[in-house]
Amino acid sequence: MIDAATTELEALIGTRAACRLTGESRATLHRHRNPKPPVRGPRRSAVHPVALSPVERAAVLDELRSDRFVDKSPAQVWAILLDEGTYLCSISTMYRLLRGHGEVRERRRRATHPARTKPELVATGPNQVWSWDATKLAGPVKGVYYTLLVMLDIFSRKVIHWTVIPQESQWRAKQFQLDSIAANNGVLPGYIHADNGGPMISKPVAELLIDLQITRSHSRPHVSNDNPYSEANFKTLKYCPAFPDRFASIGEAQRFCRAFFTYYNDNHRHSGIGLHTPATVHDGTAHRIRAERATILSAAYAANPGRFRRPPTPPRLPSAAWINEPTKENINTEFVA
Repeated sequence: MIDAATTELEALIGTRAACRLTGESRATLHRHRNPKPPVRGPRRSAVHPVALSPVERAAVLDELRSDRFVDKSPAQVWAILLDEGTYLCSISTMYRLLRGHGEVRERRRRATHPARTKPELVATGPNQVWSWDATKLAGPVKGVYYTLLVMLDIFSRKVIHWTVIPQESQWRAKQFQLDSIAANNGVLPGYIHADNGGPMISKPVAELLIDLQITRSHSRPHVSNDNPYSEANFKTLKYCPAFPDRFASIGEAQRFCRAFFTYYNDNHRHSGIGLHTPATVHDGTAHRIRAERATILSAAYAANPGRFRRPPTPPRLPSAAWINEPTKENINTEFVA
């Protein structure tokens, strides 16, 4: 329609004015009126008249493949031959000839790493799987940090042990494992999971856990989801309204963490464990508390049934806690019993 309108106006006011009024490009109008003839048959690749002949290409390849130049780059070969008074072709032509024969590749010996196995652990009760990690606490001035180590039970979410230290080391990490077991009245877990930090994978920690017959488990590098319970615990800590921007001293950091983790274990109703406190789930009293909650809710329903759509029940306690729960088709999951 635009072409037709342009044609009608063109006879009255000219091509340029008609295209301006209709909004059509003059180049488009010319292309529509003068289409290119269709190309018939296969197109032949254009060969430059001064391109290397097959004999010259073979000579270049023979030179590049010779014992003298087989380990050198085309740029070095080109420069050496030029210094000797020989010019065969350009550097880019050498690369093009080698590329055409599949002989251009990365020559350096590159490191290869085996695929990391995704950790898959499940705990169906306390003291089966523990998880620990470290986080930084800002000190009194910029650049000064304290390190907080936290060990928790992934099933009950209870913080088994914590400590604030000036900096991490493999020996402090080893002592932290021993202190965590002592804080749990000497009860050993079946597994201890951690990320791939230096102290976590250090030899003293590894030897200690082997001696105690505790299975080690580690996250994949740069995959924070492999240690979700410790990461969530640190978020709860640092999102606390009372959490300060900086701690004036390591003693102040210890006092704050002592108050926080005491509250967390004994008073914080955790949504992931049926709104019970981690301490009651860890010591097994949560089942009795849930039964008492059910009794109170039943009484409330009996007194005012019209206020409920159905008989209320307290939140259920978890049956299992997973680190990377596999799909049902995966049969290689290691269950912790």
